[in-house]
Amino acid sequence: MSSLTVPPPKCLTRPLYVPHRHMFGPGPSNAPERILQAGAKPVIGHMHPEIFEIMSDIKSGIQYMFQTQNKVTFAVSGTGHTAMECAIFNAVEPGESVLSAVNGIWGERAADMAERIGAKVNTIVAPPGGFFSLEEIEQALSKYRPVLLFVTHGESSTGVLHPLDGIGALCHKYGCLLLVDSVAAMGGTPLHMDEQEIDILYTGSQKVLNVPPGTAPISFSDKACQKIFNRKTKPVSFFLDLSWLANYWGCDDKPARVYHHTGPITAFYTLREGLAVLAEEGLEHSWERHESVAEYFHAELESMGLKLFVKEKKARLPTVTTIVAPHGYDWKEITTYIMKTHNLEISGGLGPSVGLVLRVGLMGCNSTKANVDMVLVALKDALKHCHKSKV
Repeated sequence: MSSLTVPPPKCLTRPLYVPHRHMFGPGPSNAPERILQAGAKPVIGHMHPEIFEIMSDIKSGIQYMFQTQNKVTFAVSGTGHTAMECAIFNAVEPGESVLSAVNGIWGERAADMAERIGAKVNTIVAPPGGFFSLEEIEQALSKYRPVLLFVTHGESSTGVLHPLDGIGALCHKYGCLLLVDSVAAMGGTPLHMDEQEIDILYTGSQKVLNVPPGTAPISFSDKACQKIFNRKTKPVSFFLDLSWLANYWGCDDKPARVYHHTGPITAFYTLREGLAVLAEEGLEHSWERHESVAEYFHAELESMGLKLFVKEKKARLPTVTTIVAPHGYDWKEITTYIMKTHNLEISGGLGPSVGLVLRVGLMGCNSTKANVDMVLVALKDALKHCHKSKV
């Protein structure tokens, strides 16, 4: 008689099946075969010298992608949310003032995270599709005197590309660190971390890099490290403690690396390969390609009679396009029809843009005019066959 009360699940006796799908939503994006093959390489120890060499390659690739010479540059084990928490949990102590520039869901999330660790959080809020002027930012910095300002570079919920020039200098004028979320924009539009005086910058693996979700590149300036490594209190998270992570990634001056956590070895392989693909294409070429494809897509959408959610051209994110939800249609019916009929993912809104937009992401290898044409065919078909109310 078996002592087990839970039998083996019958579902696990079936072979694993995963369909091929055109991933043209806001992420994750399709991973090319080269990157998937990298993830299939043998697992070795997370403290083996070969892994340290791969981690060193990753650091160099992130420095290139971010355009930074920051020593403390690495990849957090986790998605973009993990990097967001790593930045906030290390840079902010309980009782300190944080300012979050909210023009979509990510500013809301950053404010939530900072509140959870006891920070005094203030926000400036722009309507969905909007962004902040330097004057508005300086006014808030002067009023609230935060130790950290959070700005979303590529707001994937609304399709806004936030201008960054001048914000870092303003922050430093008021003794504040600048934290930038570039998960949806990194690699698809110009950004120069050092030149733009960004103190903490992070992205995710699953967007322009076309790497499976699970690693999040991040970098800290010397100014950020000076504050973090002179904290009065320990960071609330052991897992995200920068002093431990910097040692594991060989970013400090200590002679040996100490075990902190078991890094996601195969995810490191895929991230290294995604960074290699970007380096081979060239960062500037990637920026230009995404911009060119986005301009083509936007022009074709407008020729169909559809409206773009972000009014100012310069503020349109080239990686994630937001289309005003067509009047009289149920956006859920459109996305469901396109998935079922064309095996193609596009999404509705997120956070403040729910019900207002359709979101199309063309990132990394997916950013081609051929894929734009595929999306246009699917949209035209959906608008022809989905129910339209007479109201």
